[in-house]
Amino acid sequence: MWIGWIEFDVLLGDVHSLKGKRSVIRPILAELRRATEASVAEVGEQDLHRRSVIGVAAIASAADRVTETLDRAERLVAERPDITLLSARRRMHHSDDD
Repeated sequence: MWIGWIEFDVLLGDVHSLKGKRSVIRPILAELRRATEASVAEVGEQDLHRRSVIGVAAIASAADRVTETLDRAERLVAERPDITLLSARRRMHHSDDD
């Protein structure tokens, strides 16, 4: 079993409140869930209105399936015009890893 995740550090555009942030982040999370069928959540910087860390996690029997899912998620985030992708950190583990 392969487990992989990716964290996106993003800068939001013209957002001036946490309410405005939610209106930008929610559609991104929904699109990632729909397009990747992976677990998706805002996992950091919840108290800042112009920054966010979005996490995507996938599990599969083959490493290439997990890689495909994480690649798809990264393309979706990078292509969004309303945010700037500052960094993406990716990790993968096999269930036999110590």
